Amino acid sequence: MAHLIDWSDCPVLESVPGKVSGAWVFRGTRVPVSAVLKNLKHLSLAELVEEFPSLRREEIETVLEFLARSSEPVFSGEATTAIIVHAHSAR
Repeated sequence: MAHLIDWSDCPVLESVPGKVSGAWVFRGTRVPVSAVLKNLKHLSLAELVEEFPSLRREEIETVLEFLARSSEPVFSGEATTAIIVHAHSAR
């Protein structure tokens, strides 16, 4: 069973119809959370802040902490086959 992340509970993100196709973005920006997450593979937190100057370090940290909290049941024994992270709002 997949574990879906409900981004609507993350206070620094928003999904607005017509804004970046309804993707989850950092509140008040057009930066998709998916862009930051994809760049985590190659960039440190300090480099992410440089790469995305419209974001504050604290906003990125909030998303990472939210993601970690959201996945806790997966790593504490709950039987789950995958974590699915959706960058777009449910349609």
